[in-house]
Amino acid sequence: MSATPATEALRRARITFTPREYPPVAEAVGSYGEAIAGALGVEPERVFKTLVTVVDERPTVAVVPVGGHLSLKALARALGAKKATMADPAHAERLTGYVVGGISPFGQKRRLPVVADRSLLEHATVLVSGGRRGLQVEVAPQDLVRLLGAAVADIASG
Repeated sequence: MSATPATEALRRARITFTPREYPPVAEAVGSYGEAIAGALGVEPERVFKTLVTVVDERPTVAVVPVGGHLSLKALARALGAKKATMADPAHAERLTGYVVGGISPFGQKRRLPVVADRSLLEHATVLVSGGRRGLQVEVAPQDLVRLLGAAVADIASG
């Protein structure tokens, strides 16, 4: 496995993680994230996606289950803001240094505020992008929250 800014950030912080590589997956029935969970042989509830948003004009990262949907209203409320929108994909890539589909919450080019969905804490370990397509990293949710200084709130639905 080749190192990514995400895996290097985890190593520097001395966070225990397991890199989990998977072959290219096609979006079939269900979501791309659920296809990744299937390729890795893990429950979809343990796989989280990293979404770049704009909350009151400030770039922000939301970490939510792949099977759920980000509630922009709940995200704004969690940050005491009025409005949240999804960031333009090209803007998300410029901010993070990653390509869409491989955006990791770790090792981003610019440190952004992070809000993680509370369901993250229901699992012993969770998987998030490792910084490129085909790579997830498995970490303890408490380590993710601590390293990223993430707020935890109910921001996902369904």
